[in-house]
Amino acid sequence: MDERLVVVVACRTSELLDVACVTSTLDVANRIGALPPYRTRVVSPGGDDVVADSGLSLRGRGSLERVAGPLDTLVVAGGLGDGDSAADGRFTGHVRRIARESRRVASVCTGAGVLAAAGLLDGKRVTTHWHDVERLAAAHPAVDVDPRPVHVRDGAVATASGIAGALDLTLCLVEEDHGADLARWVARTLVTSPRPPGGPVPEGVSAPLEHPVVGHVVDHVVTTLDGDLSAAVLAARAGIGERRLVRLFTRHVGTTPDRFVRDARTRAAAHLLTSTTLPVAQVAARCGFRSTAALRRSFVSRYGLSPSRHRAAAAR
Repeated sequence: MDERLVVVVACRTSELLDVACVTSTLDVANRIGALPPYRTRVVSPGGDDVVADSGLSLRGRGSLERVAGPLDTLVVAGGLGDGDSAADGRFTGHVRRIARESRRVASVCTGAGVLAAAGLLDGKRVTTHWHDVERLAAAHPAVDVDPRPVHVRDGAVATASGIAGALDLTLCLVEEDHGADLARWVARTLVTSPRPPGGPVPEGVSAPLEHPVVGHVVDHVVTTLDGDLSAAVLAARAGIGERRLVRLFTRHVGTTPDRFVRDARTRAAAHLLTSTTLPVAQVAARCGFRSTAALRRSFVSRYGLSPSRHRAAAAR
């Protein structure tokens, strides 16, 4: 194989980042030394420009209707403003045709709706953007729609929930094609830490919490981990009593404010331990732990091993 041909289909109003997360990741893989290299083509219906909700335009490199296989990978990139592509039978027909000539098929965001309308997701476990979950599940009862993972792989079909998922999914495809070492170098170049398939959506980017007070407190916690986040301080910030805050968290989050804060700090520490070389003491301080001993206790309770062992395991 001289090259891996990857065709990214941009819907008429696809988000540029949904496209760029795929194409830029593959470009970095080529620069680092992917062999065989990727050859990426961005196509659109009729070869027309794609105008995103942001007002920026993307000029494709070909017409969807003229794409012919065989392909290594077909990716359909959606977008929050796109609601008509899945209803366009001509569009989904060409996607179905190209998919038959592709080794694997993937989607980003609402691109899952296009794959479903093309009949490519029946019996598959998939994910999509949280705002499109109910519509996709209702329109396609034969599809197992799971809103929790950031990306999902089911056989030859992969789906990503949004921009972060597109980046992680593409890194997983690079690892599948070229091995873990090259994928790690790509991730380091992009200054990211990939999540495996089926991993949960990061805290704060899933569907918004129903109660505005709880949502406000959660946003404050995840952006101020090194501050005073005691239940009393959080309740005062929200302008309610501490007991009421506990009741609201238990009802809408499923845990108490104190436990939520501890879990958020521990997750953040786990990310820093695997994505940076900061000493454990600095990681503890940045994440709001009073000491390395406090971080260790929380880490062992949640992950079953110490912070240093977690870092060593990730490095291996």
